[in-house]
This record gives sequence, structure tokens and C-alpha cells, in this order.
Amino acid sequence: MSDSGKIATILLSGGLDSMVTAAIARENGFRLHALTIDYGQRHVRELESAASIAQKLGVERHVTLPLDLREFGGSALTADIDVPKSGVGDDIPVTYVPARNLLFLALTTAFAESSGSSDIFIGVNALDYSGYPDCRPEFIASFAEAARLGTKQGVEGEAFQIHTPLQHMTKADIARECERLALDPAWSWSCYDPTEDGVACGLCDSCRLRQKGFSEAGLVDSTPYAADPVD
Repeated sequence: MSDSGKIATILLSGGLDSMVTAAIARENGFRLHALTIDYGQRHVRELESAASIAQKLGVERHVTLPLDLREFGGSALTADIDVPKSGVGDDIPVTYVPARNLLFLALTTAFAESSGSSDIFIGVNALDYSGYPDCRPEFIASFAEAARLGTKQGVEGEAFQIHTPLQHMTKADIARECERLALDPAWSWSCYDPTEDGVACGLCDSCRLRQKGFSEAGLVDSTPYAADPVD
């Protein structure tokens, strides 16, 4: 497929999923604009990765927007709450940031509309993930309808399409896509709680899921880790 000349607006966190998503959009012929949110996250290192990825993928316009969610707290990523290291559980973990994707998609929609773009790409996944409710397909579909109703572009007949190319992939599938697209995993950052010397911890949910994906795919993650998962 080729959409030469059309702009894809990417929600680019700097993580593996957003990097692969951006590369898929580029592969499909879109020009890339990217929005990164500096929300006061504990793992601020991902902002450096987002900037590097944007440069490597030829993003034409990259905006890093400050939105300090530490004022709200309520998450291990934005408050003085320990990041769990015991393994991925069945409950929504304390690393859930209240309404994060709802907020971020609203901002990405505003960025897209200002850019003349109707194609929004987000790297959500609902298979190997931490159970965040704002990663589910029904949330994405509901948001797309809200965007259609709540924007000038939408009411004038050019609805936004929310692209979620990783939605039904496993982490192993995503690792294989990273390999297929000739991306270096180390360009991205996933760890929620890096060590003092800036190494991925290896034990938080995000590190565990990432390492599990590369292991199941039979691929090497070039990212250094301070520890291997115990289970």
C-alpha cells in the first residue's frame, strides 16, 4: 500500500511498540509527524529514545509536549510508589497512569488536525501487555467516534482513522516486526525503573514482557539489562 504525500501522526513514546508502529507507517508510504509527551514519567530516558527514533525514521515534524502528570500522581510512573518487580499479574498494576491514552490520544488528535492529517498511529497492544484498559480495541473504537464528533475535521466529513497495527500481535510478533523492519531494538526504551547508571532493570512488567517477546521469537534484544527475569 502507498499513501505517498499523506501524513501519519504517530504517538511516539520512545518504546519498542511505538518505534515499530512508526516504521510500519513509514513502510506504508506515509510522511511522519510525531508527538511525544513528557508527562513527568519516572523513565524519562524514553524521551531521548523518542528523539533518536524520530531522527532515524525521518520524521518531518517531532513535537515533545510537556504535561506534568506528577501533579496528579496515582501511578508508580508519576508518584513515589515502587515499581513492581515480582512478575506480570492479572490485575491492573500500579504502573497504570490514570487515563493516559485517553489524554494522549486527545492531544495526538489535536496535533493531527493542526497538521492536516486524518491518520493517527498508536502502538497499543492487547495480547502480551499489563492489562491497561486504555489499550483495548473497544476503547480505540470509542475514541475514534468521539474524535469524529468533537473536531472540525470530523464534523466536516473527514473522520480520523486510528491505526493500531500491533493491536493483536504478541510481543514475539512485535519483536519479529522489529527485525523485519531492520530496526535496532536498542534505539527504543521500555524499562519503567532504570538503574542509577541508566541500565534497564530487567524485572519490571515492561522489561519482562519485552524480553519474553524476543526470547519467544528466537531473537536477540540488543538492549542491556541489569537483571534477567526470575520466572
